[in-house]
Amino acid sequence: MLAPAVFVLLWSTGFVGAKYGLPDADPFTFLALRLVIATALLAVAAVVTRTRIDRAHAGRAAVSGLLLHATYLGGVFWAIAHGTPAGVSAVVVSLQPVLVAALALPLLGERLAGRQWLGLVLGISGVALVVGPDLGGSLPLAGLMSCLVALAGGTGGTLWQKRYGDGIPLLWGTCTQYAAATVVLAVASVATEHQRIDWTPRFVGALAWLVIVLSLGAVVLLMLLLRRGTASSVSSLLYLVPPATALEAWLLFDERLAALSVVGVGVTAVGVALAVRAPARLPRTPVAT
Repeated sequence: MLAPAVFVLLWSTGFVGAKYGLPDADPFTFLALRLVIATALLAVAAVVTRTRIDRAHAGRAAVSGLLLHATYLGGVFWAIAHGTPAGVSAVVVSLQPVLVAALALPLLGERLAGRQWLGLVLGISGVALVVGPDLGGSLPLAGLMSCLVALAGGTGGTLWQKRYGDGIPLLWGTCTQYAAATVVLAVASVATEHQRIDWTPRFVGALAWLVIVLSLGAVVLLMLLLRRGTASSVSSLLYLVPPATALEAWLLFDERLAALSVVGVGVTAVGVALAVRAPARLPRTPVAT
């Protein structure tokens, strides 16, 4: 299936877009502007297609938005803006599949086969190999805590969306998510920042990419994947994001990959392949009559 590969490719560019745009804007201000534009575009699309959303679905979508966008994206952007390396941020939040897998059984009733647990372990090991050579520097404690907040938000948002998101209209649901997140991020911007934006060509390009490719393309694709697959399997795709980000940084910024990181890319790919593969169903035993 092509959709998971496309999702990983698109999602991984979020860290690249952050690296391009954050030098020219405060993190919460940047995110609030990005999401308010995406909200407007999705609202127009929803009106044109004459879709509707009821109050109950809107409330559930708002909760997803607060977790997936305000908390997850806000935490990652704040960490990168305050000196946390993008690779470190990527590896911390890529631990999300482990938390999702651990919580999916009691909350969603999703069971993982032994092969899938092995895939999760390999995924963690591969990610560590990819970013390990770059972890020698000092890590800001505040940045690490921000990444952990993002990790918690992404995990909670994935589980919430999988449990309550199936009946929510895609366009209005995603629009509501962004609107709720925009309000929180705008308040955070006013409370903690100076709303600084330098409208350089670099910032405009990063903003356009993050709105169109990430907020519209990748996030809508994520909602579709969650409807079709289990929360654990979809979340496991995030293991491929740090290796993909490292490869993109090499191509775009000439950041060389260490030999150990190249090995990690392969280990991560194997881990994801095992984790996302659905366990075989046991054949039913005929009932004696």
